[in-house]
Amino acid sequence: MTISFVLLLAMGVMYACGIYLMLERSMTRVLLGFLLVGNATNLLLLLMAGGAGLAPIVTEGVDAADMTDPLPQALILTAIVITFAVSAFMMALIYRSWRLAREDDLEIDEEDIAVARGAVAVSAERTREPTGDPGIDTGPLSLPRELEEREEEQADDAADSGDPGGTAVPPGRGAHS
Repeated sequence: MTISFVLLLAMGVMYACGIYLMLERSMTRVLLGFLLVGNATNLLLLLMAGGAGLAPIVTEGVDAADMTDPLPQALILTAIVITFAVSAFMMALIYRSWRLAREDDLEIDEEDIAVARGAVAVSAERTREPTGDPGIDTGPLSLPRELEEREEEQADDAADSGDPGGTAVPPGRGAHS
């Protein structure tokens, strides 16, 4: 069995680009990365199937070694259907996100950061519940600078609008938008 080096290289580039795009914050880029990884997987299955052969229909006088294995073809067809379904779902999520927030970037979530660090955020002041375990930091969570800047901007916007609690809803972000 010989594998085309060009197809193998194309598959590797598609996987690399797809994984890179899936690690981005933009949901549209995540979708494009998912599509690239799905197509690279189809190419991998095609390469592993081997060379072209006869149709897998049993007839007299045809050796089984000359036939193509139909399993990779069935797996590719199944992968195409699954990729289509997940892509349609992701496009619906992207569309809904765009309609509600007019952006497709994912936001930083305090609790996700806390979980990633091994603790759960308990309050808006970003403090942790003391556990009595000396190995767990009980000080305030340090959040990324981008999140802190967003919070400062929201506090400034709330102060400018005369809302001391910072509960004002920005235009276009109401419950019925």
